[in-house]
Amino acid sequence: MVTFAQVKQFGWAALQRYRKLNTYSKLFVWGTVALYASLAVTLLAIGPDRIGQTLYNLAQKISHYPLGWLILFGVFFVISFPPCVGHTTLITLCGYAYGMKGFPIAAGGTLFGSAFTFVTLRFLFSRRLRKWSQSNEKWQALETVIATKGLPLIVLIRASPFPPWVYSNTLFASIQSVALWQFFLATFVVFPKVAIFVFVGSRLASLSDGEQRSHMDTTTKILNVSISVGGVVVAALASWIIYRAMRKEILHLQGVPPEIDELAAEAIEEAEEGAPLLGPHRENSDRYGRPSA
Repeated sequence: MVTFAQVKQFGWAALQRYRKLNTYSKLFVWGTVALYASLAVTLLAIGPDRIGQTLYNLAQKISHYPLGWLILFGVFFVISFPPCVGHTTLITLCGYAYGMKGFPIAAGGTLFGSAFTFVTLRFLFSRRLRKWSQSNEKWQALETVIATKGLPLIVLIRASPFPPWVYSNTLFASIQSVALWQFFLATFVVFPKVAIFVFVGSRLASLSDGEQRSHMDTTTKILNVSISVGGVVVAALASWIIYRAMRKEILHLQGVPPEIDELAAEAIEEAEEGAPLLGPHRENSDRYGRPSA
């Protein structure tokens, strides 16, 4: 169980990390906060019913196009590049449009969209990647840890909710010791989560349409809502358990010095702030204040 002391410690650590960010990263943080705040205000202003009906109508239009599935599949390639968001929403939309038949679309888009991002970023930024790896000791530690543990650790990090999906793509593209085939195989581990959100979308579709909802009895409505909420809770709980397991695995690797483990864990947590492929490159000093070699 999470205690108040743990929450306080987490909050203090987050504040300390924020203070260490450069101007670009702070602007990114505030931009992200503004984006989600705007989405929340929009949701409250428009109302969940109208938003749900709009999503349902959009999904129905897509599903009636001869190549509607290809539209959704193609959007996965776009939202797999940072700083785009909406991976989970798009998966849910597949459920809205096609029910559980939308799972192959969501799974295929997730797999090939992220692989395309991986190849593109690594190809375009290979020189920056080498400079970053030579000057950032946290990245060196992360590469050491992943090279030591291999595919099992890559799978665990891939399944973790942190870093978020789009930055996880960038993270792995940034690590030279991760091969494309390893990244490709590790992405299969997110398919159960994809299936859950496709299923949630299929349940929400009937609840979002006013006409279908008007013909439902109270028991059916409660059952659909309970199933949808339960699916999201199960996915969130599983993600949290995986994240804790990932940190524990990294921090207790045999044959790797504890300070290397700690730096590797910090590198993952700061993936959004300092991903070398998209962020401004800067020479870093190590944790003891000495300049990097």
